[in-house]
Amino acid sequence: MSDSIAAISTSMGEAGIGIVRISGGNSIEIGNLIFKGKKLKTLRESGNRRLTYGHIVDPDDGEVVDEVLIAFMEKPYTYTREDMVEIYCHGGIIPVRRVLGLILDNGARLAEPGEFTKRAFLNGRLDLSQAEAVIDIIRAKTDKSSKVSLNQLEGNLSREIRRIRDDILKMMAHIEASIDFPDEGIEGITHEELEASSRIILEDIKRLLDTSDRGRILRDGLNTVILGKPNVGKSSLLNAILRENRAIVTDIPGTTRDIIEEYVDIDGIPLKIVDTAGIRETEDIIERIGVDRAKDRVDEADLIIAIFDVSQDLAEEDYNIIDIIGDRESIVLLNKSDLPSRWDREDLSRRLPGYRMIDTSIIEGEGVYELEQAIKDMFHAGELKVESDIIITNMRHKDQLNKAYRDMESCIDGIISNMPLDCIEVDLKNCWENLGKISGDAIGEDVLDRIFSEFCIGK
Repeated sequence: MSDSIAAISTSMGEAGIGIVRISGGNSIEIGNLIFKGKKLKTLRESGNRRLTYGHIVDPDDGEVVDEVLIAFMEKPYTYTREDMVEIYCHGGIIPVRRVLGLILDNGARLAEPGEFTKRAFLNGRLDLSQAEAVIDIIRAKTDKSSKVSLNQLEGNLSREIRRIRDDILKMMAHIEASIDFPDEGIEGITHEELEASSRIILEDIKRLLDTSDRGRILRDGLNTVILGKPNVGKSSLLNAILRENRAIVTDIPGTTRDIIEEYVDIDGIPLKIVDTAGIRETEDIIERIGVDRAKDRVDEADLIIAIFDVSQDLAEEDYNIIDIIGDRESIVLLNKSDLPSRWDREDLSRRLPGYRMIDTSIIEGEGVYELEQAIKDMFHAGELKVESDIIITNMRHKDQLNKAYRDMESCIDGIISNMPLDCIEVDLKNCWENLGKISGDAIGEDVLDRIFSEFCIGK
């Protein structure tokens, strides 16, 4: 019988409802100790998976702690495949903490981060990739990223990985038969057949890896840095995209001295948009730190939105920004287009060949729609069909796929070099094991602890 764990499963703060969850061998007994129903003496009288009305009462002195609904769920048909109790009490910090405190005083311990989901994995309800999808759903920033995570939770990625591993296992079985029973009339496998099968598997792994860049963006957001010299309209652009006054906008150069980071959903594309300090030489120590941070963020960016003030002559700061952009993925905004232009657009086009340039007057709300459309066009190089595609969103999964890909490349090299079958089998087995680490079929306790430590307590 496993020990019982408990945690608050809803966000702390004012809310209409708060949920406290118990899982483990004596969770129902703990519930019986602290719950008093209006008509029922024990939880089991209410029936499995039925909500029951009553009160949480301190068994030591009979004090009523809260008015609640409570449900018990018998194993194995629960989230953790253990007996579980969920208590639906009033939202707010005090009620849920008092209820949790009583549970801990009466036989449960506080759950570690992600321990409910870890138990679901250890008890076979979820594989590891499905368990990781749970936190991705919680952290999803758009409908599309939520859809991708839900597909993974439903086992789409697991089934594909399992199919590839089964194909590798068949190859290994043929090799074993060829090695162990060469004279028994068992049909072996030729190097040509091995190479053909290996190349199919290599292509299957590559197809998954090719989705990882978009998957990372769907999970973490398109890392977008707004770059420009002071007073060109960077903060105004941030506010326009967010549709709120998030950043301070003044006529004083250097207003933004630190990084401002926000998320916005542009038709399903999560944009992690970063407003930076204006790029210029300055004697102000704080502003100079902000400028250095801005340059650091450029190196990490998926996309740069470079803003120039066309109502002013090209200055040294503008040339510096042109140099910083280089050949990075960028969209160029020619801002303050409502004022007379002092720029030679053809000269700028020669300096930044191939970049999309958009005339904007951010203060007038002009050009923002065109910018958002340009971002969507760049993201959708080919239309992303979230409904049917398996998309790699997890860096751990990508790392394991890369290892498996290298193993299969090594296997093919060995086949072409006509190496002995037992040497080829080593690479196949390594590939099979690395793929198994995605689903958790072959993984160490230290990796499990690291994965589930990223979860919130109560999930």
